[in-house]
Amino acid sequence: MTADRIPDTPLFDRARQRAGYALNKATKDLRIPEKREAYRRDPAAYLDSYGVPEDAKRAALARDWREMVRLGANVFYILKLGAIQPATMTEIGAHQAGIEHATFLRDRLGKR
Repeated sequence: MTADRIPDTPLFDRARQRAGYALNKATKDLRIPEKREAYRRDPAAYLDSYGVPEDAKRAALARDWREMVRLGANVFYILKLGAIQPATMTEIGAHQAGIEHATFLRDRLGKR
């Protein structure tokens, strides 16, 4: 992958998109009820069935949103993981920014 030009902001370029293909395919398919159930039964086996690389699998299982994006995950697809084990968009944003959720809400969204 090429070096990112903006610090802490992974560029979703062709190389990163290709690297994240298996994880994106696996998470996109979570829109299918049977796939969601398979994921709930055995998340690691589900990801293995798509050939998700070990580093991406570890990130997905740990809900390490920042690392998943760095490894090529499309945020719209990985949000489907948040629907299985609830995580809001703002919680994911806070994690990616490396700050507490309450701080994210207050400082980034102006919520008190």
